[in-house]
Amino acid sequence: MAKEIKYLSFIIIIIIFIFLIGRYYFSDDNKKNSFRSFNNIDTKISNYAKKIEVIESDTKNIIEYVEQTNQKKKKYNFWKLLDFNE
Repeated sequence: MAKEIKYLSFIIIIIIFIFLIGRYYFSDDNKKNSFRSFNNIDTKISNYAKKIEVIESDTKNIIEYVEQTNQKKKKYNFWKLLDFNE
């Protein structure tokens, strides 16, 4: 009997929790606040973008290419590697 009451109380608590979360999420106040925060984010991004300094690139012509010598590369054949050496 106590076990059933415990499970029933758990179910009631979960249902109340879901109901209160849904009621808050779909309320007009929450929609207004979220819309205001989205607008504030856009203005903050544009203000921040104006303050950012643009640094000139100093990486032009820093890579020096070295000519490779003609070294013979050993060619591996996959199937020959799998064969047993007898």
